[in-house]
Amino acid sequence: MSGLTLFSICLTIIVYIGAKALSSRVLSPFTTPVLTATIILIVIFQAMDISYEQYSAAKDWMTYLLGPATVALAVPMYKNREVIKEKLKQALFGLIIGTLATIASAVWISKMLNLSETVQAASAVKAVTTPVAIETVVIIGGDPALAAAFVITAGIFGAVFGPVCLSTLRIHDPFSRGLGIGTVAHGIGTSQAVIEGQLQGAVSSVAMGFTAIFTSVILPWLYPLL
Repeated sequence: MSGLTLFSICLTIIVYIGAKALSSRVLSPFTTPVLTATIILIVIFQAMDISYEQYSAAKDWMTYLLGPATVALAVPMYKNREVIKEKLKQALFGLIIGTLATIASAVWISKMLNLSETVQAASAVKAVTTPVAIETVVIIGGDPALAAAFVITAGIFGAVFGPVCLSTLRIHDPFSRGLGIGTVAHGIGTSQAVIEGQLQGAVSSVAMGFTAIFTSVILPWLYPLL
């Protein structure tokens, strides 16, 4: 590991810890840790003339840790398993409708804006976690790098504005909030749902996993029909 890679990893961790501290002190959609940390890191790297290619090695190391981090989400799921079992049938119905609506709306909006086929394909996978999106988008002829950018953008927007939209619509039930955020904003949204509460985080984790599996199965068949 080079010195720049180690520096980038340490800087990312420090900035994220600072962003979390800010989020706990200033309650606002715009102090969501992922959003704040991303903006600060971009500014720092721009000032230090560090390119994305140079940062990429550090990103790969941290991305590798996404696996264990995702598995750790099983803990709140297990603790809230009785509530999840009780509402599983209703949740599955909502997840299926939500996933199909997310895919269809993304593709249709891309077509209305006369965007390229590559962009349309990348937008179709924006609501699932990055590893699944990268593999799935290849099957439908999209660009993995573009898909990853769409996924991250969708996750940040979901984490920032998802809770606000739910509150505006007077959706305060923890189960419903976790379900909605996890369906459209995958891991980044789930990290925000965990901040709201343990049940929200557990349900969001279930929604994130189901959406990823369902999308990878249904999208190769559904995409040509849209």
